[in-house]
Amino acid sequence: MNKLNIYVIFIFLIKIGFIAMASTHLYLNLKHKGDSDLDKKILYWKDRFELIFTLLMSILLIYLFNPRYDRSIFIDREIKILLFAFGIITLVTSKWDILIKESPLFLTIQKIIGR
Repeated sequence: MNKLNIYVIFIFLIKIGFIAMASTHLYLNLKHKGDSDLDKKILYWKDRFELIFTLLMSILLIYLFNPRYDRSIFIDREIKILLFAFGIITLVTSKWDILIKESPLFLTIQKIIGR
């Protein structure tokens, strides 16, 4: 097992930790325990797992797409799944309210629609 495979497995473990924290947070919210100390700890670790996942995926992207080296042979099924998950997580967790609330284009569209 080479270093890249170990790195990819580590990223998967971080991803599983993020999913566990996010699903636990959703479960606590459904049980109306969203303000508990446990939920605050879960949110703390969920945010940390998300940040670590983003950083590790960014490092992987830099490694894979470094223009000095051709590493296209390293993009296997697991890395494709990670890149797909990274794209989905980035889209879902992006701060869309900044774009929608502060963008002049969206403000104009909202005025036209009548909001």
